[in-house]
Amino acid sequence: MEPSEKKSSAAVSDVGAWGMNVVSSVGIIMANKQLMSASGYAFTFATTLTGFHFAVTALVGLVSNATGYSASKHVPLWELLWFSIVANMSITGMNFSLMLNSVGFYQISKLSMIPVVCVMEWILHSKRYSREVKIAVIVVVIGVGVCTVTDVKVNLKGFICACVAVLSTSLQQITIGSLQKKYSIGSFELLSKTAPIQALSLLVFGPFIDYFLSGKLITSYKMSSGAILFILLSCSLAVFCNVSQYLCIGRFSAVSFQVLGHMKTVCVLTLGWLLFDSELTFKNIMGMTLAVVGMIIYSWAVELEKQVNSKTLPNVKNSLTEEEIRLLKEGMDNVPVKDVQLGESKV
Repeated sequence: MEPSEKKSSAAVSDVGAWGMNVVSSVGIIMANKQLMSASGYAFTFATTLTGFHFAVTALVGLVSNATGYSASKHVPLWELLWFSIVANMSITGMNFSLMLNSVGFYQISKLSMIPVVCVMEWILHSKRYSREVKIAVIVVVIGVGVCTVTDVKVNLKGFICACVAVLSTSLQQITIGSLQKKYSIGSFELLSKTAPIQALSLLVFGPFIDYFLSGKLITSYKMSSGAILFILLSCSLAVFCNVSQYLCIGRFSAVSFQVLGHMKTVCVLTLGWLLFDSELTFKNIMGMTLAVVGMIIYSWAVELEKQVNSKTLPNVKNSLTEEEIRLLKEGMDNVPVKDVQLGESKV
């Protein structure tokens, strides 16, 4: 194959991976909102839906291992169980947040993971941050705060679910990093190991959790052809989201991942407003803009900090800074394993 043809083929492959990630990540949020909202199919069983996602993801992982596409490395069962609990809380919380809140508030609340992760790293690892990073975090917090106050659809239960989702997802992001470094395991391999555990636990306990939170039993839900179609669509998009995340890792630079994350955030906010949120005030728009600008400043500040550290300490890796870059690459949207998208996790 000619060098020009190789470059052309690689470019097409990159665009395909990028496009698949954007479409699946944004699409699954829209599909889940339509499925779970009262104005849609009112499928208020977010935990069980997450179980469906993981069941399909586990099947894909088994096929991947059986065909030799991915290798299986040993990770102690107790660590997999701990990670599965945190991941289940993360994705279930995200789904309930999406069901109970507007799409705009749901997406903006996810950006608050930036300050939460920073605080957790500071508490757990005594991480120090540059002035630029601190400024970015403050801007994000102000933006999220404005959105919370001005969003008329925010309710107490939805706000609590958003808080649980953000805290557990932030802890999940940190746990993913530590497990990957400790056992030299990739995110897709880790997902393949935890997906069967998560699927089994969510499908067994999910209906009871859903009943406790929504007061409805899944057996009483009248399943329509439209609801079945959206459940299948949601599960399919979860798989595509996982696969595209795996294809993108290592293919793009940290800066490219940052642009990809910002693009998905803007797409979700725009489509959420057009399809679901009828009211969007000037203050709400200002809050969203502040939060997104804060995210962009944060991305720039982390990259700047990494460059400074690489110059001052050329022979020493700053693992925590690399961890920040990994967070940007794998999940300010996502989590992969990550929030609803990844069913993982990004459901």
